[in-house]
Amino acid sequence: MTLLVNDPADFADESLAGFAEAHSDEVRALHGGVVRASATPRGHVAVVLGGGTGHYPAFAGWVGPGFAHGAACGNVFSSPSAAQICSVARAAQNGGGVVLGFGNYAGDVLHFGQAAEQLRAEGVDVRVVAVTDDVASGPAHDTGRRRGVAGDLPVLKILGAAAEAGHHLDEVHRLGIKANAATRSLGVAFGGCTLPGADRPLFTVEADRMGVGLGIHGEPGIEQRPLPAADEVADLLVDGVLAERGEAAAAVGGATRVAPVLNGLGATKYEELYVVHRRVAERLSAAGLTVVAPVVDEQVTSLGMAGLSLTLTFLDPELERLWTAPAVTPAFRRGHLPPRPPRTDDLVGSRRTPPVVPGDGPSRDLGTRIAAALGTVRDTVAAHERSLGELDAVAGDGDHGIGMRRGAEAALSAAEDAVALGAGARTVLVKAGAAWSERAGGTSGALWGAALTAFGAELGDSGRADRTRLVAGARAAVDAVVRLGGARPGDKTLVDAAVPFADRLAAEAGSAGLAGAWAAGAGAARLAADATASIPARLGRARAHGDNSLGTPDPGAVSLSLILTALTSHFGQENH
Repeated sequence: MTLLVNDPADFADESLAGFAEAHSDEVRALHGGVVRASATPRGHVAVVLGGGTGHYPAFAGWVGPGFAHGAACGNVFSSPSAAQICSVARAAQNGGGVVLGFGNYAGDVLHFGQAAEQLRAEGVDVRVVAVTDDVASGPAHDTGRRRGVAGDLPVLKILGAAAEAGHHLDEVHRLGIKANAATRSLGVAFGGCTLPGADRPLFTVEADRMGVGLGIHGEPGIEQRPLPAADEVADLLVDGVLAERGEAAAAVGGATRVAPVLNGLGATKYEELYVVHRRVAERLSAAGLTVVAPVVDEQVTSLGMAGLSLTLTFLDPELERLWTAPAVTPAFRRGHLPPRPPRTDDLVGSRRTPPVVPGDGPSRDLGTRIAAALGTVRDTVAAHERSLGELDAVAGDGDHGIGMRRGAEAALSAAEDAVALGAGARTVLVKAGAAWSERAGGTSGALWGAALTAFGAELGDSGRADRTRLVAGARAAVDAVVRLGGARPGDKTLVDAAVPFADRLAAEAGSAGLAGAWAAGAGAARLAADATASIPARLGRARAHGDNSLGTPDPGAVSLSLILTALTSHFGQENH
């Protein structure tokens, strides 16, 4: 259980603040995360990591010489927003470019991708490395679909060591990609974790069983088996990882030297890990593999989840030098590095936000109505927060309700602030979208942020928004979600509800008027959301659990349909 909580909505922020204060000689807090307290040599590549809160030491605990230059920290089990990532990267970079490193999850891919585009537009050279080590989450012939678990540690450590050695940006990137190709992981779970403020774990495992192929966001394993003795657990992990020995070793020329990471997930402690490691080491030696600098530790956790994972990174001489190179961070220390001079800047310039653009009279009126509508969105999400989380926990991480509430609250606050400054409809929605994306994080945060921004672009900051512009705005919002998320109807995502809504709204607007068309669209979304119960998950974290979600509708589609239905009351007049 996660017991020491004030307001659950503040858990991630308060945790980061406490971490930064406890390690003030090593890290400095700023908007979005932390950076090194020490200076980086001019012209060196900066490695910026990131992910959700709940995985400590990943990712903030790895910031320091020999490892990362900064870490962007999202909400619990949610990716940081693009704005947070940009803030950390601006403060971390020192003229040599930036490599962004993260686990391969849809939300992280979206937000880090958006951040990379923004930073490049600002003149910063950026590369991206997504870790894809989990053998349980995708087929061997398509490793790009796999998620990143404890393989984050060796891959991102090698990235950091390459930057520390002064390698050029392209070379640092090449070494990170190579390390990822040589890394494989598999995990087991004995019990689920509990999100801050929740009264039950995301999943349970019977006392005599274990889940195989767990994720690190509270997802259950892809199958359950009887719980064997410790040596048999070790054998299962070794056999699962070495099943792809050929592919992983081929990435480094057929190497027979490996870096093992036996990782505890939060509730499985060190003596148990050492019992398993004893057998792992025996098995690796019997397989003709030489162990190099093993790590037996809690390095990529999942709050208080009970379980462990085994990671192997195959090493050629250049990767081995980087894996064994010194690093000095709050949570990962190896060897010795001389003290570095402290940073002397104030980090003020790391956060940049565009100014509010005043709208004309009609557009300001519409902006006020939009803020009121966002109040309805917030109230609707808050009323259904728990049920949405329960839907998400069936095959995901259970945080959808929390994330939606955070996003909706932030969007409303930003919209009200913009209205107070005289903003028009476009600016109100753009500000709301940016706030939703940043506060919610994760995939849904990115998609809702993009949807509100696209809607605003159609409305503009001048003139009245008639029926045609509002229908076009709704279509633009849905198109942005489809384009950014890559999902199509039938993939069991919010797209399954969004596309029928936009289609029905457009079809009915001419004859039924805007209010009737919106109600018809909301009804279509509701039916489509209910129908997702019969679809297996094909995208996102739930994809690895496939048929586990059958019988349960998609939480993203359900939350969208609830919001659209609640907003119907705001379209009682023809022209807004």
